[in-house]
Amino acid sequence: MNRLKRTIGLLAGAASTMMMFAACGNGGGQGAGDDVLRIAMVSPGEAQIRVWNDIAKQYEKAHPGMKVQLNFQDDDLYQSVGLPSLLNGRKSPDIYFEWAGDRLATRVKDGFAADVGSYVNDGPLKGLIGDSAYNLMKVDGKTVMVPFASDVTNVLWYNTKVMSGAGVAPPKTWDELLAACDALRSKGITPIAAGNKDLWPVGNWIAHLVSRVAGESSYAQVLSGKAGFDSPGWSDALGHVAQLREHKCLNETASALNDTEGDQMFLQGKAAMHPIGSWLVTAAIEEAPKLEIDYVNLPSVSGSGDQNSVIGVATGYVINAKSKKIKEAADFLALANSGANVTAFTKSGTVPQAKPAPGGPPVDPRTTRLNDLLSDAKTLVLPPDTGYELKRAEAFYRAVSLVLGGKNKPEDALAAAARKAGTS
Repeated sequence: MNRLKRTIGLLAGAASTMMMFAACGNGGGQGAGDDVLRIAMVSPGEAQIRVWNDIAKQYEKAHPGMKVQLNFQDDDLYQSVGLPSLLNGRKSPDIYFEWAGDRLATRVKDGFAADVGSYVNDGPLKGLIGDSAYNLMKVDGKTVMVPFASDVTNVLWYNTKVMSGAGVAPPKTWDELLAACDALRSKGITPIAAGNKDLWPVGNWIAHLVSRVAGESSYAQVLSGKAGFDSPGWSDALGHVAQLREHKCLNETASALNDTEGDQMFLQGKAAMHPIGSWLVTAAIEEAPKLEIDYVNLPSVSGSGDQNSVIGVATGYVINAKSKKIKEAADFLALANSGANVTAFTKSGTVPQAKPAPGGPPVDPRTTRLNDLLSDAKTLVLPPDTGYELKRAEAFYRAVSLVLGGKNKPEDALAAAARKAGTS
């Protein structure tokens, strides 16, 4: 799911988290010997953590003398400074979670991604995951990541009872969204809950909008650094952010809340809508099982992009090319993707791309629909922070925040983004 927290507090947190990693997992701390298989990932929630812990125990039982160290890290920290610090540390992970796109290409360039093609074609991973799932896992023709899951990065969730009670239909167009904001506000209801303290939650929502307004080609060109933030359509796109402010669509505390707090605001029924990714299903099942929520894709806008596009990501696990336990790492990933463990992940609210065991549990229908939305999309838009260079993503997210907060006009915010990204 996306995650950029460039503050002194974050850096201090990173240092303390690195120290805590020694105590994480099922044995084998920083001072352990070569019998430790180290695995790093973003924290996936308690339900999935229980599955990973059980897989670690299974592996240790099948491999006497081996210990598995599972390191779970806050996603903001992991994505910015956490994973790079781990990879360049004295005891770097043998396996680590990553997003497909520019980040994965960077890992390959820096020598941290092993070619696992032989393990997929003829080794322990053979046949566990469909061939098409590996399409985004390749760099320069080599398979360098084992797929785990795919996520729709952003849809507009809505509380069905709150919306129907207010006589407001789920918006299909941007004008309908603004009208919904006005109608809900008139009834004393906060239209949209957002936790944008770390910039990416609203940033990814608006990134999708930019692709719809300016077109997918311009979106990719600008975020990859091949074109400037002053490209046609970008200022118009951020004008929609100014409209959100004018119509008081978001909670006044949006810039002070993090993404989890924004989720909680929505799940507690304190707002009618919430723009966030498919992972909200798991949080809803665990924390608000009786809450009736559904979603619509980004409402259509006037622009040159595909108005039915989907913004999403493919994630997986990379085996560190510098690891001395590549075969052991492949065996672990094969175990994690076995039918029984895929079934366990499904019960936890996550739907891996590997094949489940026969007669596995039913998948939440919202998750099924989201997976279909992603797989059926003719146009897939990559989020800025996982599909492109972080520096440019951060600059864009900051521009969105400046417009949302009323501090800058769209053209001024984009000029600031260009300076921050070093392209002015």
